[in-house]
Amino acid sequence: MKTIVVLTGAGISAESGIKTFRDSDGLWENHRIEDVATYDAWIKNRQLVLEFYNQRRRQLANAKPNAAHYALIELEKKFHVQVITQNVDNLHERAGSTNILHLHGELTKARSSVDDDLIFDIGYNDINIGDKCIKGSQLRPHIVWFGEAVPNIMTAGTLTQKADILLVIGTSLVVYPAAGLLNYAPPSIPKYLVDPKAETPGHIRNLSVIREKAGIGVPALVEKLLSV
Repeated sequence: MKTIVVLTGAGISAESGIKTFRDSDGLWENHRIEDVATYDAWIKNRQLVLEFYNQRRRQLANAKPNAAHYALIELEKKFHVQVITQNVDNLHERAGSTNILHLHGELTKARSSVDDDLIFDIGYNDINIGDKCIKGSQLRPHIVWFGEAVPNIMTAGTLTQKADILLVIGTSLVVYPAAGLLNYAPPSIPKYLVDPKAETPGHIRNLSVIREKAGIGVPALVEKLLSV
């Protein structure tokens, strides 16, 4: 059974109502990234950071997977499918994907602020000031903030090396870590990029670009791959 590695970014979740920060005004839900998604922000104003992610969690509770998420499930009928996502939502899980690696953390989890290995499932519940782990430290969102290391990036690279086909959905090929992961993919394998604003990097071999929203482009691509 061939392996398809799927790298997804914000574009696949945008059609489910999950807003991104890469809008024209450079804001994320009316907040500067520096104020809510960095470790410095956490030190400066924990209440603001917690409330920002509490709002994101409430938003996620009402979001639903879209046609692109569900289309990827169909691939599992014929291929081993490994999803590597930059998104912190759980829409891939809720759609039914079985192999998912989160690069930037998970919104429905919290972790200790003194021990990164102490991670807790919290669902869609809030994290409040005074909520502590078993070591007595304040719980923080289980999110990789800007400027922090990405613990799963090497695992993602190893998985990408094993791909027979690579799909890149809703993320730019010029922004890391997506761009870096492409270097791990075997040069000879077919690669597909689905994004309405996709740029075409000349150095990537065997790349097909589908300039459509994920909800349109992914189901069409899946149909093509299943018919081969």
